[in-house]
Parts: sequence; structure tokens; C-alpha cells
Amino acid sequence: MRHARRAICLLSFALLAPVLGCAKGNDASGTGGTGNAGPGTAGSAGGATGAGGMGGSVVDDPFSGLPAAKALHVEGNLLKDTTGATVRLLGVNRAGSEYMCSPPTQGGTTFDGSTGPSSITALLTWNINTVRLPLNEHCWLGINNTLISADEYQSSIIDYAVRLHQKGLYVVLDLHWSAPGSTVIMGGNGGNQLVTMAFADHALAFWTSVANTFKNDPMVVFDLFNEPILDASDRFGNGPVGDPWGCWLNGCSTSKGTTAGMQQMLNAVRGTGAKQVVVAGGIDWSHKLDAWLQHKPQDPMGNLMAAFHVYQPPLSNCSDTNCWNGVLKTVAQNVHVLTGEMGEQDCTHGFIDGYMSWADSQGGSVSYLGWAWNVQSCNSFPALITATDGTPTAFGQGLKDHLATMPALH
Repeated sequence: MRHARRAICLLSFALLAPVLGCAKGNDASGTGGTGNAGPGTAGSAGGATGAGGMGGSVVDDPFSGLPAAKALHVEGNLLKDTTGATVRLLGVNRAGSEYMCSPPTQGGTTFDGSTGPSSITALLTWNINTVRLPLNEHCWLGINNTLISADEYQSSIIDYAVRLHQKGLYVVLDLHWSAPGSTVIMGGNGGNQLVTMAFADHALAFWTSVANTFKNDPMVVFDLFNEPILDASDRFGNGPVGDPWGCWLNGCSTSKGTTAGMQQMLNAVRGTGAKQVVVAGGIDWSHKLDAWLQHKPQDPMGNLMAAFHVYQPPLSNCSDTNCWNGVLKTVAQNVHVLTGEMGEQDCTHGFIDGYMSWADSQGGSVSYLGWAWNVQSCNSFPALITATDGTPTAFGQGLKDHLATMPALH
């Protein structure tokens, strides 16, 4: 996304968290950032790993009992489950797990708000089949002064993912925040979290650990890095690189450190034996896919799809049918495209209505997830809900109404 969008969206959460006092607690019988597996989730014990979060082992397999038939694979430009049914990932992002565990948030926890049973029930009322969870690599690995331990963070993510799966929902795990060396990831205005690309110092260790942890999960998708930039400056002091797409694929040196390329991160995932579908977003805040096909990473499993993020002008450079019918359509004719973020912040839904209609007309090759399932004003942030019970904002009403026209997704 462009800087204006990010300042209003992700950053606003980190700024508001200390003011609003986002709590660890959840609704009755729910779980929340306690470091232990939630009650009532069979097999979801812990998820604690070895030192630095690198072990990726769990006491029991938290994913036992989940339906193997739901496992996805790529077939041409379609996603299919093991029964051969075509699947589109349609749902929401839930922001919070990238910033609640990092400064300047006060207290430290994993999620922004409830993850208990009633909060999941609220998600289901929107007829979704997917939730995207943004992750913080330092919190997962337990490094660089994060506000909670790796065990607590990992256990919370595993537990929530399992409980979403048990209600029929896929989970996309997205590396959202990354930083090199001993740098402390800081949110808020003036923060350093909006980096040009994932950094090799920790991103490869992160993906090795995450993929090891989730490799038996039939209902998870791995999104390698949220929004590569590379062709413009970031908030961390990196300028544009000379060969953005070459750096995107293979990594490169920047003023702040060496980045990890999509191929390296994909290799880290596959090196664990994980076979799940993997997502690689384009450059320019995932708005551009102009050279994605020419730089497509080599995946021995053949389970790779592209990611595209779309917001109404001026927050996105590809925001009308002329653009969508160009490069985006060409990519979608060759590989499945996950619209990992989709939104507008004007408290209307005309823009996303148009995009969803376009995506629906692409023969099942384009999925989309609304940003974001968080309670805020839709005048300043693309908030989908006004309350944790799933009451939609005027913007969110458009996504909810559109999904209601679909057959039951979960």
C-alpha cells in the first residue's frame, strides 16, 4: 500500500492500542494470548518451540482430526480441494497479531480483541470461508524485545487457527512485519514496520519454524510477505532498488540489510516438508504484478499462487477495470490470484462492489479478502465492523451482502 493508506490503516491500530487499552481477555470460554492451548480444542496443546521459536514442534499434533478433504492444491489457475471441488478464498483479514505484541502497544498480547467462540460465530454470520492473520516475525521467534514470549505468541496463533478450522474456515498466515538484526519492530507513526521486503536475518528462520509448526495443517495457506515495495522508498530508510523484480525473487542488499527473496522463503517452507499452497505478492505494496509471471518462483510442489492488494484511489495504482483487465487478468489466466487485501475508507462500498463483481467473472481464478475485521470508524480506516458481534460498517455491509449471495462457503 501507499504510505497514506498505511499511516491510516495499520499504523492507526498501533497508535490506538495504548489509548484504548486493548485487552488480553476474550468472551466467555474463549482463549486469548495466555500462552496455553485454549480449552475445548482437541489436541491444540501448546505449539511451544525450542529456543528462539525454531523448534516447530508441539506436544501433540494440534491438527489431528481436521478434515483432510479440505486440503488445497493449485490446478492451473484454480484452487481445488482433495475432492476436486474448486475453492475460492473469500473472507476477511483480522489485524492485530502483527502489532499487539510489539511496542508501542501497552501490556502485550497476541490479538486485538476477542478470539472466543462468539467472535468466531460472528465471522460465520458473514458466510466467509477464510481468515487472514498477519504475523510478526520477531514475536513468533521471541527476539528483539517483543512484549510476549514466543511460546505465548505461537500457542495463541495455533489455538485460534485450529478453532477457526473446526468451524470450516481456512487460515492464511501472512508475514506482515519484518526487521533485520537486533532492530526492534516499532509500530505507530514514525515506526519502522513498513519495510521494502522481508529481511534475510530472520524471515528464513521464521518461515522454517512456521512451516514446521503447521505442515500437518490441511487448512492453512502461507503468504510469504505482505506487501513488498522495492520500487519506492519505505519507512525504514530503504530507497528503491535497481532491479525490483530481481530482488523480489532472489533478495538483494539494501541500506538497512539483506532482503530475503521469494524463492528463498519458498525454499525455507518446502525444506520442512510442508506441501501447502504458498502465496507471493507483487511489488509496489502488492499492487503490481507486471513481471510476476516472468519471475515466478520455482515450486517443486506446484502449489504457488500470486497475491494482489487493491484499494480505492488514491491508495492503489490499479483500481479500475481497465487495469484489472490488463496485467491482473493475464496473471489470473495463468495462476490463481489471492486478493489478500481489499478495501476503501470512505464508509461506502461502491469500489469493492465493482472489484468483487470483476473478480467473480474470472472463472474462479480470483479470490478476495476484505481488510479488516476490526472495530474502528470506516471514515478513517477500512473497518468492516462496528462491534465484535459482526455488525457491519457501511463499508463492511457491501462485503457482507455480496458474500450472502454465494452458496454456503463453510
